[in-house]
Amino acid sequence: MVLLFLHFYVYCYGAFIAWRLTYPIVEKVLITLIRTGLFTHFYTSKLSALGLLLVSLIGYRGRKDENLKLFRALCLLSVGLVMYGCSAWLLLLPSPVTVLAGLYMAVTILGYLLVLNGGALLSRLLRQRLAGDIFNRLQETFPQEERLLENEFSINLPARYNLKGKIRRSWINIINPFRGILVAGTPGSGKSYFVIRHIITQHIQKGFSMFIYDFKFDDLSIIAYNTFLKYKHLYPVEPKFYIINFDDLSLSHRCNPLYPDSMTDITDATESSRTIMLGLNREWIRKTGDFFVESPINFVTSIIWFLRKYKDGKYCTLPHVIELMQINYDQLFPVLRASLDPAIDVLVNPFLTAYVNGAMEQLEGQIASAKITMARLASPQLYWVLSGNDFTLDINNPQEPKIVCMGNNPQKVQVYGAVLSLYISRMIKLVNRKGQQKSSLVFDEFPTIYFNSIDGLIATARSNRVSTCLGVQDFSQLRKDYGREQAEVIANIVGNILSGQVVGDTAKTLSERFGRIMQDRESLSINASDTSISKSKQLEAAIPASRISNLSSGEFVGAVADDPQQKIDQKVFHNEIINDHAALKAEQDNYKLVPKVGDVAKVEIDDNYLRIKEEIIGLVDSEMERIYDTPELAHLLVSKEE
Repeated sequence: MVLLFLHFYVYCYGAFIAWRLTYPIVEKVLITLIRTGLFTHFYTSKLSALGLLLVSLIGYRGRKDENLKLFRALCLLSVGLVMYGCSAWLLLLPSPVTVLAGLYMAVTILGYLLVLNGGALLSRLLRQRLAGDIFNRLQETFPQEERLLENEFSINLPARYNLKGKIRRSWINIINPFRGILVAGTPGSGKSYFVIRHIITQHIQKGFSMFIYDFKFDDLSIIAYNTFLKYKHLYPVEPKFYIINFDDLSLSHRCNPLYPDSMTDITDATESSRTIMLGLNREWIRKTGDFFVESPINFVTSIIWFLRKYKDGKYCTLPHVIELMQINYDQLFPVLRASLDPAIDVLVNPFLTAYVNGAMEQLEGQIASAKITMARLASPQLYWVLSGNDFTLDINNPQEPKIVCMGNNPQKVQVYGAVLSLYISRMIKLVNRKGQQKSSLVFDEFPTIYFNSIDGLIATARSNRVSTCLGVQDFSQLRKDYGREQAEVIANIVGNILSGQVVGDTAKTLSERFGRIMQDRESLSINASDTSISKSKQLEAAIPASRISNLSSGEFVGAVADDPQQKIDQKVFHNEIINDHAALKAEQDNYKLVPKVGDVAKVEIDDNYLRIKEEIIGLVDSEMERIYDTPELAHLLVSKEE
């Protein structure tokens, strides 16, 4: 301020003479200061005074006020600087020197005071770094894997993520798909479009044999077929493409899930029986071990194993099993026992005892539930598909690799799902063996089918190079259809998990699985005399449940598993998967439709249906005749007590 006063004294000296405000002592001081160069130019001393003001403001610390706005401080500062710098133009006006000097000093001092006020307000502003991030998004960001890690089995999905406000490119590297893949997300979250379709295309490109459970046929089947056409030449042995579809038989091959050569002992029959019965009666899953659950399963097991042993499995198909179950007990029990197989005799004996003793109420409770349930499958279309042998279920046979798509219908899921469950159960038995080709199993909407040993498959199939991908909407869906214990095992045993938007307990479970990160925290304390801000760091959820519940379509969270050969430090991710939408649409527009297997006339389907019924009637008649004609078998004939 002294320097600014001396500036006025020098450059408005005429006015000071007129006002009689000149002092010899001031002039002596000025003569000394002139040697420093401060007054060699008009703006030198003026800017020096302003510079000293700004230096003083840097050291000024006013009491913080949360109500002060940056705009107000900047306006005062800007207006003050303009007035302070441009006031010299007033000295050029045609007016008396005393008037111009007074006006110049008044405007300059006012500008100086405005700069002082604006600068002081800037120091009092309360700057909270996190105040604009009301949902704490920036604090919940963390570094993610940005390297592309590939191998002969990997699935690599390009993505982008937010790191402290900066968008960075990343990769979701599933380098070991054999440790299991779980894809979760509510309808519309992008499970199929952003994840499952890439698993299918990349694995076919890398020479995997494949099974696809296509819940909404032919959404995934058409992708698999066109990818197969594009890359089939890369396989050591070119694979065959097969489809199972119960709605349009012209698009379906025929396959017998109870193919006799694949059933080596009675445990195969037991597993098949359990799969089909629990698939048709989902509420039985939570009652496993109950008398009225195990009895129908044992009954169906005896039927399957009898047909497997009869004439080397000539009639070992599910349609023949359904028809044989409908035979009267007076004929059925002797026929089953006539095989003289001890395993069948053990299974049939409890039913036979109940029948002989006249315990019909108990017997019907044991068997009727199986007969009524299996009768749902008695349709010509199902019989046609289930009684043929166009291909076998050893999809990863190195000499005959296959890509098999099995389609369901959401409107008939209860019936079709049970049959497809049987196919899957028998297929897994053949796939999970050593020395086979690498294979990929993709289950879209997995809870709509029942597979009892899925946890065992994931746990043991890694060494046999079997990749398993399960698509679910929510863990609660698994709990409803598989029971709480089985659902928890499935959710916990998978090594790779990718989740779109999910809510409730599923979101909480995933949030806990992803762990915590160190986040900054600020607290504000305001009182009458002072304002203070304290900062700290603490561990908080890396991806909170609320964040998972509000993910956009295509935005995924998850964690991947690594290998000893390819370590991944940043396994957890929260990013948006990048799809080239235009390229995918162009590719889909050029897709070829899934080819027809052949036209099937209704008369062929009906003839096949009647033929199976006649074969069972003929089997029973011939066996009963053999029993009557063989005295050693006469004891097998039964009659119930009245």
